[in-house]
Amino acid sequence: MYRPVLKLPKTRYEKVWDYIGGGVFVLSILYILVMWGKLPEEIPVHFNGAGEVNRWGSKIEVLIMPFIGIFLWIFLGVLERAPHMHNYPVRLNESNVEAFYLNSRKILNEIKNLCLILFAAISIQMVRIALGGVESIGWWFLPIVLIGTAIPIIKGIVARTKIK
Repeated sequence: MYRPVLKLPKTRYEKVWDYIGGGVFVLSILYILVMWGKLPEEIPVHFNGAGEVNRWGSKIEVLIMPFIGIFLWIFLGVLERAPHMHNYPVRLNESNVEAFYLNSRKILNEIKNLCLILFAAISIQMVRIALGGVESIGWWFLPIVLIGTAIPIIKGIVARTKIK
């Protein structure tokens, strides 16, 4: 199967997503660090579909989300640099390979950065609930997660069908 290795520079669109996703994620880590001394020993660490706390745990568990986010950022960043390893339809050829690679990479970039933003939001809400600022993560959170991750995938699939 035709799979050349191309060095395609990041688009402005991808760079903007990286700045937004990475920026929000870093700010959430800074927020956790600033609030660390104020956190009680027991904080919310899991939520049900309605956004209500259904498990409490040690405050050290608030660091799980940032560590998962960092791993995700590294792993998906590596995959972004290797679009020749992604899955493509049989119609991939010399004339459309660049378009397919860019489309696949943009989908991955959006998903990566949306996940960083979602992890940041969860981490911030965990701290806010622990400090008594709010009672739940919100009923709206699960629909936003589902819709927010589905949109880039659907958008990318539609764009992929238009590649000749």
